[in-house]
Amino acid sequence: MKQRAHHELAKPSLAGLKSDHRGAALVEFGFIVIPLIAIVLAIVQVSITLFTQQTLETATEKSARLVMTGQNRAGNTTQAQFKTVVCGKLPSFVKCSDVMVDIAAFPTMAAADTSTPTITYNNGVPSNSWSYDPGDDGEVVRLRIMYLASSAAGPLNFTVANQPNGKRLMIATLIFKNETTST
Repeated sequence: MKQRAHHELAKPSLAGLKSDHRGAALVEFGFIVIPLIAIVLAIVQVSITLFTQQTLETATEKSARLVMTGQNRAGNTTQAQFKTVVCGKLPSFVKCSDVMVDIAAFPTMAAADTSTPTITYNNGVPSNSWSYDPGDDGEVVRLRIMYLASSAAGPLNFTVANQPNGKRLMIATLIFKNETTST
């Protein structure tokens, strides 16, 4: 049986503790682990938000084609039917019940209202009545697709919510002039 060296068996002195760095990395990591996790979760939450906003923009562009070319007018498409078309262009994680469609026609581009809408709530549920006027040939149309995404508060109270009940309102707006259709 080997004998241990004398310095391994001796009790550490206070002077020895000062120069002992074993476990220092673990203690230092302990100081930064919570902020590090908070930053990573914040990055993930912002990434999901940006991805969802981009898919909303893309779905709005694709859906606007139906209005611009007069296809929805020719087929007498209702607001609910148009919303179903929009939802079909969104990824499956976007809940269609949280999607809102607002279409309004204006005589000129300058007259088009591009202000951010105010969402009113009744028991935590949006209670707005949205317009559905796809306009006539040659009219200027504002198509606004809105989505209330769920957003959880992360560590250190980080959140991307901008509405009550931890929701984030995302809006995709497109202004265009309807094509003239031949009948």
